[in-house]
Amino acid sequence: MVAHRRAGKTVACLNDLLKAALTIKLADGRFAYVAPHYNQAKDVCWHYLKRFAGVVPGVVFNESELRADLPNGARIRLYGADNPDRLRGIYLDGIVLDEYADMRPAIFSEIIRPLLADRKGWACFIGTPKGKNAFYELWQQAQEDPGWFSLQLKASETGLIDADELAAARSQMTDDAYKQEFECSFTAAVQGAYYASLLEQAEQDGRICSVPYDPAAEVHVAWDLGIGDSTALVFAQLVGREWHIIDYYEASGVGLDHYAAHLKSKPYNYGQMLLPHDAAAKELGTGKSRVEVLASLGVRNVRVLKASSVDDGISAVRMTLPKCWIDKTRCKPLLDALSLYRTEYDERRRVFRANPLHDWTSHAADAFRYLAVGLEAHVAPQWGQLSYANWD
Repeated sequence: MVAHRRAGKTVACLNDLLKAALTIKLADGRFAYVAPHYNQAKDVCWHYLKRFAGVVPGVVFNESELRADLPNGARIRLYGADNPDRLRGIYLDGIVLDEYADMRPAIFSEIIRPLLADRKGWACFIGTPKGKNAFYELWQQAQEDPGWFSLQLKASETGLIDADELAAARSQMTDDAYKQEFECSFTAAVQGAYYASLLEQAEQDGRICSVPYDPAAEVHVAWDLGIGDSTALVFAQLVGREWHIIDYYEASGVGLDHYAAHLKSKPYNYGQMLLPHDAAAKELGTGKSRVEVLASLGVRNVRVLKASSVDDGISAVRMTLPKCWIDKTRCKPLLDALSLYRTEYDERRRVFRANPLHDWTSHAADAFRYLAVGLEAHVAPQWGQLSYANWD
C-alpha cells in the first residue's frame, strides 16, 4: 500500500494485525509490526497498540518488549528494522513493514520471508515513495501478480486532508517533495540525495549493466567495519581509466572470520584491502586491532586509510561515479543504498543538515566512500596513507 502522509496507514494496518491476531484459528498466533528504527516503532505505534488492544478483556502488555499478549494465546510485537536479528528464530502468521522504502531491502527476503513459510503467513508493505528503490520494484510486482493486493492513496484523491492545508503544504515545499509525500510519486527526486542524479546518468549511459570479473586485474576491496552492526564490502577493479564495481557483500551479527571466509570463497585475485582509519585501534577486550585480527585470518595487503572528513569522501565519490561501471545484479543492494543515501532534513528550520542521515544505506555508502578515497590514493600515493602490506 502506497499512501500519502497522514493517510492513516499505520493505524489501519495495526488494527488489521489486531483483527488477525484475535481471529486466527491456529494456536499461539504470532504477529509483528516493523518500523525502520526501533524507536520509531515505540514512538509511532506503541500507544496505538495499547489504545486499540486495550479494549480486549484479558490483554497483557509488556512495556520492555513492546508486546501485547492476547487472551487466545496470540501475540503482537513491535520491532525495528535497524536490529533485524531480533526477528531470527521465530515464526510469524502476519507482519506489517511500515515505511518499507526506508529499510534495507534484504530484510524481507533474507530474514522475514522464511519466518512466514511453515504457517503460510502474510506480509503487508506500506509507506510513502522514496525514489525508484526496492519499494518501487515491489509496487511494480504487485501490479502484475494477482496474488498481491495493492492500493495507492494520493492526497488529491482521498479527501483525507483539507484542500487549504494541501495548498499550504504545496506553497512551503519543493515540487519534488510535495509530489513524493502527498501524491505518491516514485519519480520525484529524493530530497538531499547525494548520488541519485549521478546514478541516473550512469543508468542512461549504460554503465549499470553486467560487469564481469577480469582475471588480469586485481580486485580491491573497501570495508565499512561495523561493531554490533552491519559490515559492508565493495569489490572493484581498475581497468584502464574505468572503475569496475563487480561485487558487493553485507552481513551483520558475525565476526571477521565470516568475511575472511567469504573473500576466500571468491575466485578473485585480490589487491588492496581498504579499511577505515579506526581499524588500527586496539580493542580493550582482546588487545588486538581489527587489522591484526584480519591478518591472523589470512587477509593480506590491508591498508588503513588516513582519517578524512565525510564531506571530502562524498566529494571523492561524486568524482568517482562518472568513471564507474557497476554490475546491476551482484551490486544491486549497493545501488539501492547509494541512490537513497541522503542528508538529514531539519523539519523545524526547513534546511538540510550538514551530516548524512544514518540508516541502512550508511554501511554501503561508507564502504564506497572508502573505496573512492582509497583508490584515488592508490593512483596518487602522495596522499600518504598508512600501509600494512603483504601480511600472511
